Amino acid sequence: MSELIPEPVHPGQIRTSDADRERVAAVLREAAAEGRLDLGELDERLSRVYAARTYAELEPLTQDLPAVGSSLFPPPPPAYVAGAPVSRSGYALAGKFERSGPWSVGPEFTCLAFWGGGLVDLRDAIFTVGAVRIKAYALMGGLEIWVPEHATVHVTGVGVMGGFDHRATGPGAPGAPTVTVGGFALWGGVAIKRKPSERELRMRKQEKKRRKLENRSPDSDD
Repeated sequence: MSELIPEPVHPGQIRTSDADRERVAAVLREAAAEGRLDLGELDERLSRVYAARTYAELEPLTQDLPAVGSSLFPPPPPAYVAGAPVSRSGYALAGKFERSGPWSVGPEFTCLAFWGGGLVDLRDAIFTVGAVRIKAYALMGGLEIWVPEHATVHVTGVGVMGGFDHRATGPGAPGAPTVTVGGFALWGGVAIKRKPSERELRMRKQEKKRRKLENRSPDSDD
């Protein structure tokens, strides 16, 4: 008897997050401000946005607006650039180091903090492969590893009279990179955190400000 193999889930069937709905709402409000939607259309579409549970329900709401379309689906995998020069290690010896921004990361990255601190920020990194292993060692020091929100994360490191954070462990979106973090912390700590990119943070901040202004009572200035 042959084993049944489940069919892959289409991106449109993936459930949306609050952040996804807010991004779509921001696109619609911007379209209304530009005169592309009237107030009735805006209200109707916003109602559907906040009732949406999957990406397939969100996508049609912006299909007739410029430069959005398929961008509502989960982010595509990073631009894998095979053979590109990569950074392979970072050391903080009674000091500090940082890898952040659009830096290239290969299949393995080793970091050590001894009486110091280091940051490995993968949110905007250029992945040369789909799976990356981080070897993290904190000796009387601290390391922070920031991973993209949609990444698949495995944490195998241990703390010996120190802390090795496992809370970021979990599956990611289809096609997103896989990050495995191993190593140990001795009288130190390794923290792994899922974080939105700087661009996503700016978008959320702008949307929060916009909603705050819209929720003000019309007679609040009286």
